[in-house]
Amino acid sequence: MKKVLLAVLVSLGLQTQAQQIAPYFCCDSITYWTDQSQGFNVGLDTSNIIHNPDSMDVYWAVCTNGMCYSGNGMYAFFGQIMTTDTVKVCYDVILYEANTMETCTRCDSLIFDQNTFSWVLFSMGNTTSINELTFNRVNDGKIYDLLGRELNEIPVGKLYIRNRQLYITK
Repeated sequence: MKKVLLAVLVSLGLQTQAQQIAPYFCCDSITYWTDQSQGFNVGLDTSNIIHNPDSMDVYWAVCTNGMCYSGNGMYAFFGQIMTTDTVKVCYDVILYEANTMETCTRCDSLIFDQNTFSWVLFSMGNTTSINELTFNRVNDGKIYDLLGRELNEIPVGKLYIRNRQLYITK
């Protein structure tokens, strides 16, 4: 009985000691901000982080039109980005405390919303400037050859197009 009680007390003591050593980081409490000025400004927002680490490294990657740009630090400026671009923003934040390291990674796609003059998350529900195409099909009786050139009269022995239909006369 003494051995069991001793084992339980030792395990509780080890768990308490392990809980004190391991810092608690919250990757989901780290966000970023953007600025709608010329170019693309982005910065890390750590105001909601629960536990303050000893230090952190921040690495940014911003991609658009097949080109990627990198930056580091709490904020970065990318002058190559325009408000007409769809932008993929990624960051890696490496947090250090008490000889422990944690890496937080996040990637988002952003578009510039002309109504609010701000960068917003791109999703299927917020596409901008895409309109449905309407076709006015007119059956006007005009005659065309197979290359799309308009003809004045019906050709004999050749294919021709009239009102989106293919014809041949003998």
